[in-house]
Amino acid sequence: MVFISEITAQNINYEKIGDNLQIALPVWAFASIYIYKDNQKAPLQFIKTMGSSFIVTHSLKRIINKERPNGGSYSYPSGHTTAAFTGAAFIEKRYGLKAGVPAYILASYVGWSRVYSKNHDYYDVVAGALLGIGSAYIFTKPFKNKIELTTSSNQGIQTYGLRINL
Repeated sequence: MVFISEITAQNINYEKIGDNLQIALPVWAFASIYIYKDNQKAPLQFIKTMGSSFIVTHSLKRIINKERPNGGSYSYPSGHTTAAFTGAAFIEKRYGLKAGVPAYILASYVGWSRVYSKNHDYYDVVAGALLGIGSAYIFTKPFKNKIELTTSSNQGIQTYGLRINL
């Protein structure tokens, strides 16, 4: 006899998913440089973006030393949320909103998971998100080669195409 286990809220580890996403988003951002064959100084932009958000976040954690909701220390700002939003904002700034919105949704999940697991409160998470977005907007430039879906109509015949602006 085969038993199918049911996935319930009790056996989903929201914190662990958030832990993994806070790493996956920056990795996805860095990998996107090579997927799009984006050699417009993007690796250096990524390093500056990620490095500055990391340094500022961990400096503030040591300077402020706010207590976590679970009793730990170094709560403000949320490092997990900073990392996730740094990756998401890099993707959005580089490649536009169509690529950025899914990344921002996943980054928001990371922030929510930190509050849900009682590692942070919403002030910590919002500060982390702002640091990640801010660093991307300071150091990241838009990707110049855009890929667009185009449509045109000629004598009543609708055509579709893919245009790559080089």
